[in-house]
Amino acid sequence: MKIITGQSHHPIHAWADHVPVEEQAMAQLRQVASLPFLFRHLAVMPDVHWGHGATVGSVVATKNAIVPAAVGVDIGCGMIAVRTTARADQLPDSLASLRLAIEASVPHGRSHDGGSGDVGARRRESTFRDVWGHQLRPGFERLCERHPKLAGCNHETHLGTLGGGNHFIEICLDETDQVWAMLHSGSRGVGNRIGSHFIAMAKEEMLMRDVRLPHADLAYLREGSAVFDDYCEAVLWAQKYAAWNRELMMREVLRCLQEAIPGAMPTAGAVDCHHNYVSHEEHFGEDVIVTRKGAVSARLGQLGIIPGSMGQKSYIVRGKGNPGSFHSCSHGAGRAMSRGQAKRTFTVEDHEKATLGVECRKDMGVLDETPGAYKDLDAVMASQVDLVDVVHTLKAVLCVKG
Repeated sequence: MKIITGQSHHPIHAWADHVPVEEQAMAQLRQVASLPFLFRHLAVMPDVHWGHGATVGSVVATKNAIVPAAVGVDIGCGMIAVRTTARADQLPDSLASLRLAIEASVPHGRSHDGGSGDVGARRRESTFRDVWGHQLRPGFERLCERHPKLAGCNHETHLGTLGGGNHFIEICLDETDQVWAMLHSGSRGVGNRIGSHFIAMAKEEMLMRDVRLPHADLAYLREGSAVFDDYCEAVLWAQKYAAWNRELMMREVLRCLQEAIPGAMPTAGAVDCHHNYVSHEEHFGEDVIVTRKGAVSARLGQLGIIPGSMGQKSYIVRGKGNPGSFHSCSHGAGRAMSRGQAKRTFTVEDHEKATLGVECRKDMGVLDETPGAYKDLDAVMASQVDLVDVVHTLKAVLCVKG
């Protein structure tokens, strides 16, 4: 762990001994570390890279204020993984039909500019309508009463859908050849609407109060204000939506797996974790607001998921409760280059080699997600040995990309 001081009000504690940190990300971290309401220090995970609003891989603990852009617009984005009773030798020789079944069952991607006919949206289905109506709609309607701009977005129709970008569904094998199902997604369109709305409100408040910041995205909401309370309520609701979204998709994936392997069942409860979210926690004897932007909670004994990218390994980990990281670890490998640079750097042939043995798309549309666009996951794990222990090592054999 490196402690970086100077050029910022608070020190930066970075678990990045074995990975590069680009200067653009370092400059962004220094801006966050300059905030007067930051608590003690800024914790940086080894998958760190520049991000919109705040640096991906940062753990921002604050007192009496919150920065909506530090969470971003993919509120509650995270992972869920389930170990099953199925074994590798029970999988069909070709996984193409299983991938097609999952792709048919879980809407993914985006078309029609997200409007009517979007391939990434769902038609209203009775099971999901019940979840929306009983678990999510009441809270959303309360938010819309105070913030009408939140209404009218994709909410019910995005429930149980994957999205695009780095969101994925995988079938994996662990070190004992046991079959796992794993996926990555968040709060979809409604989370984006909530995040964008409150980021704009925070910026408006900075203008009204004539607050000067090193970057406009660091606009914050003060504890005790009505907007602060509304944002906390909204972000917790979006995190609940994200958790339900993952749960509903996992049900579909397990159903597809059971059709391919009759009798395949989950062996235990799911490992489920957010990695873009806000939480009220106690650290160093004080109550603080913790914003994890691309980071996972790793309290002592807590299970988490650190995924690779398509051809890479993924890890089920157990937290060590390191106080310096505010009980956190990385949320993945972290990008080594931008999406545009990845598309300019890699060819379809490169991608085919990198994903050899993985049933997945092998075309121009996924070059920005090819394994080479990400940092070396082994180096990332080596940088956080004091944050987590590895419980299971997973290797993807099938991957569905949004």
